[in-house]
Amino acid sequence: MASDELGADPQAPRRSSRISGQSKVETPALAKKPKKPSKPGKKRAAEEVDKDEKNKKAKANEDETVKEDDDVADVLAPIDIGDILPSITLKNEQGEDIDTGSIAAEKGVVLFLVPKADTPGCTTQACGFRDIWQEFASLDYDIYGVSADSSAAQSKWQTKKQLPFPLISDPKRSLIGVLGAGDGNKTKRSHFVFEKGGKLLDKRMPVKPVDSPRLALEFIKGLS
Repeated sequence: MASDELGADPQAPRRSSRISGQSKVETPALAKKPKKPSKPGKKRAAEEVDKDEKNKKAKANEDETVKEDDDVADVLAPIDIGDILPSITLKNEQGEDIDTGSIAAEKGVVLFLVPKADTPGCTTQACGFRDIWQEFASLDYDIYGVSADSSAAQSKWQTKKQLPFPLISDPKRSLIGVLGAGDGNKTKRSHFVFEKGGKLLDKRMPVKPVDSPRLALEFIKGLS
């Protein structure tokens, strides 16, 4: 009995059927998180902003082009003896519109140009026309003073010196330039005589303040 126990082959230990029966568990790979789709609202908003910016730039370019066209339109060729006074809308000393093309429709016109209102030389010139204004009126001529000053400055000057004729404010020197009296940001002292209908008959540029009224009157008297 003992020999049989000693001579028996040792048996290898058996694995538990419970353990061997278990299948190998594989760890599942982590799934990639799907990308979140962009919200259509944000994309649409961005497109709208970009569209608005393009429209603003286009509008700015359009406005600039219009401005350039206006500037070109405002530049008229200087007139000379025999030419007609062009139509330019400006303001008088009261801030009212005045069409230069119509001021000589019924009477002859003298335009005297001064560099700056209410300065010594310009006051001498203006008061010279004031003192013989009635002689011009008797010859059927109106007098207008022209400068680049504001209507308010001209009105103050007109009241202070009791000037009996209108003053034309030309801050951009549109009319002054057409008359050939523009000199950059300055105005050349001068005067211009237009007959009834607006044709330019005489001009003096430059002219001394004290001489301007007398020379204009003498020229008109010499026409008759």
